[in-house]
Amino acid sequence: MGAGFIGLGVMGQPMALNLAGAARAAGERLTVWNRTAARSEPLRAAGAEVAAGPAEVFARARTVFLMLADGDAVDAVLARGTPGFAARVAGRTVVHMGTTSPEYSRALAAEVRAAGGDYVEAPVSGSRVPAEEGRLVAMLAGEDGAVAAVRPLLAPMCGRVFECGPVPGALLTKLAVNLFLITTVTGLAEAFHFADRHGLDRELFLDVLDAGPMASAVSRMKAPKLLARDFSVQAAIADVLKNNRLIAEAARTARVASPLLDVCHTLFAETAELGYGGEDMAAVLRAIEARTGCRPDR
Repeated sequence: MGAGFIGLGVMGQPMALNLAGAARAAGERLTVWNRTAARSEPLRAAGAEVAAGPAEVFARARTVFLMLADGDAVDAVLARGTPGFAARVAGRTVVHMGTTSPEYSRALAAEVRAAGGDYVEAPVSGSRVPAEEGRLVAMLAGEDGAVAAVRPLLAPMCGRVFECGPVPGALLTKLAVNLFLITTVTGLAEAFHFADRHGLDRELFLDVLDAGPMASAVSRMKAPKLLARDFSVQAAIADVLKNNRLIAEAARTARVASPLLDVCHTLFAETAELGYGGEDMAAVLRAIEARTGCRPDR
């Protein structure tokens, strides 16, 4: 039995397309399903089988990847809390690739194993472009045998794969990575705004930044978006705000201080309240501009 993929959103669709291409090259077929059926059509064109519902994916596939928005969506496709749950997961490996709380993942892992299935956490770091190019960074957690079986299946989607011990080690690692990402992009936006409000040549400022030790793949991706005010989505404000909340909850649970994250949480919430929740995370610039009380005139 082959693989299945459920959840064809901004990240999931390009990930599944890469997986479908690899399956086709190996003479196999990927089975997919998405709540919004139109998102499945590019996968059909790529040679994947489009299932009528989640149960059909589990019936056809031994390993099922879930790239879903939250725990409620995961519970729904697994039929968790119903008699159908065991029927879906028994003898299957559930690969949870989305971002949920570590506590949620730990509880789900226990239930999947109790029902006779295997469970692997595999959250990924990266946005839409790395997803399209198969360059995501995956973090794996779970029992050794299950992790070893899943790892080679990630090759079409991920450029690097790191093993993070037992569940929820991968999700905790992902949250730590996201904390750095969120604070980095917010700092870049604030620095850009500072330069802009002082009348500096914004392109020159970004060139100086790019030539120095602070340059990174993140700054090189987000700086042109700030310069062009191109807030088309790579990672949406609403999604980053959700991740911010998860990190903050994990910090509070462990009694860990997170002062920079808390400031960023407020700024991303203000950006969403201004009506920009669907824009890229670089649009946090809008909340900083609003606090200054002016909009850029150039």
